[in-house]
Order: sequence, then structure tokens, then C-alpha cells
Amino acid sequence: MSTNAKSPASPPRNSESLKKLYSDMLMIRRFEERAGQLYGMGLIGGFCHLYIGQEAVVVGMQAHVGPNDQSITAYRDHGHMLAADIDPNAVMAELTGRSTGLSRGKGGSMHMFSSEKKFYGGHGIVGAQVPLGTGLAFANKYRGNDGVCLTYFGDGASNQGQVYEAFNMAELWKLPVVYIIENNQYAMGTSVARSSALTDFSKRGVSFNIPGIQVDGMDVEKVMEAGGEAIAHCRAGKGPIILEMKTYRYRGHSMSDPAKYRTKEELTEIREKRDPIENFGRKLLDGGVLTEQDMKAIDTDIKARVVASAEFATQSPEPGVEELYTDIYA
Repeated sequence: MSTNAKSPASPPRNSESLKKLYSDMLMIRRFEERAGQLYGMGLIGGFCHLYIGQEAVVVGMQAHVGPNDQSITAYRDHGHMLAADIDPNAVMAELTGRSTGLSRGKGGSMHMFSSEKKFYGGHGIVGAQVPLGTGLAFANKYRGNDGVCLTYFGDGASNQGQVYEAFNMAELWKLPVVYIIENNQYAMGTSVARSSALTDFSKRGVSFNIPGIQVDGMDVEKVMEAGGEAIAHCRAGKGPIILEMKTYRYRGHSMSDPAKYRTKEELTEIREKRDPIENFGRKLLDGGVLTEQDMKAIDTDIKARVVASAEFATQSPEPGVEELYTDIYA
């Protein structure tokens, strides 16, 4: 099932916009690699879910976001925040539990927010962000603005009952919400083939008359195209739409997961043949948009920014004891 809506505001495919797509994906990759290192050093506590391998999804979607649009996601959220142009210093500081973090060091990896950037989490309960994102879309319609809520969740969360309650209300009230299912194939650790009766997640809204599009989530340009179509559908008052992003995470479900439920050969093949950054970078090289020197300069600059964010975080103070009693209620 698909929609014929076209985005009236699709970003132009000029050299600068293409370079930005590449740079934004690489920033997420390098940031997450550094976060993994800090976790191994004991500087990040609790759970830590890395976005490595899935970068094209959020970067491609974010290319269409307007001033009234919001986004909400699950606990694999660091990449979503960076794509929303949130300061990497504040993200890394929150990861390490410092007072300069987005949630003043009290939310950690899974619970970060930025109302300034209209990023509403970061949610640790599986599927809980879906009705919340639907509520944000309801607020947009109630206020009469053109805002669309991008609501991200995974293949595992797709089997949660609250997701379908949200689908029903969203279609009934024609709410401007794009449901983005990041199908990384394994949920917490079980293949979709073993856990889902319907493995084409773009069809999950059929019984509610919600259209869906299946997208190669490892190709940032295909994500952009589908994202523009979906957001235009919502802005036109046609109600919700589902995008299934066929993607893949390179690391375990969290840093404590050795991912023994898949073969090394499978992971190696995905890395070598479908990596979103490598493939897009090669395309920009072949098209003359970037040179090898350009790519090295971009990588050097990003690595320096990531190192600086880690230094900022580790040098920032931890929250004071008095913070135990603040922010208990909004």
C-alpha cells in the first residue's frame, strides 16, 4: 500500500545538501563509536543502545523537518538528537550523567529531551512513545499549525498493543503523524521471522486504513524521498502514514548484548555491501561531489568535535544531591 503524495518542500539535491547528509551520518557514527568507548571505560552507567548502522534513517527523515515538526523515539536515541541539531556536548554530558547534560545528568542514555529542538525523547518503555507521538500530532491539529510528528519505533515495539490503539485514533481523527518503524531485523534479540506473524511492517496499518511504504533504510536518498512523500501526506490533512525502514544495527541491542543470535558472516556482509555511509560516500566520490581529501577533512573535523564533546562531558560536574528533589513534576 502506498500514497501518491509528493513533498512540495523537498530539499534540493545540490552539492551542499548532499555533503550535509554524508557529514550528518558520519557524525552519528563517530559519536556512537566514542560513546561505546566511554561505556567500556565505565564513564557511562546503566543501559546504552547505539545507533551504528541505522544512521541513514533519521538523517534522511530530518532533511524534511520544518519549524513546527516534532520527533519522538525510543531508547536508541543519541543519533536522533544529533540529527535534530542538538549540541553533541549536551548529549555526551547526559550520557555520562553530568549536570551540563540535556536532562541535567538525571536521564542518561535513554531519557533525553530538548523542547527547544522539539525533540520529546528518548523513552525506555517499549512502544510507549507511539501514543505520546500521536498525542503530539493531536496537539498540532488542535492548534491548527502545519506541524507533523515523526514517531520512531522498532520492529519489536510494533507488536505492542498500545501501538494499535494509537493507530486507530490517529486515522479516526486524521492526525498528522508519520509512524517510522526502524526494522533492524532483531528487536531485542529475536529475528522478526520468529516473532512477527506479518513481517511486512508497512502493512501494519491496513486494518485501520493507514497507508504504508516499505523503504530501504540503508539508503539515505531513498529515505529522503519516502520521507518527503509521507510528510506531504500528513501536511495535506490526509492523516497518518507508516514508513517501514529496512535497516540493520551493527552492535548488540545494548552494550551488554553480545548478539550471538546472528552470524558474523551476516554482519560482515551487511557492513561490506550495504553500509549507508560507505555507499553514499562512494556515490558522492563517483559523482564528483566530494574528493578523497574532502572526505578525510570531514572525518578529521567530526572526530575532533566528538573528542571535544567527550572532554566537555568528563570535565563537567555531576549533579548535586539537591537535584534528587527537582524535576519530579513538570
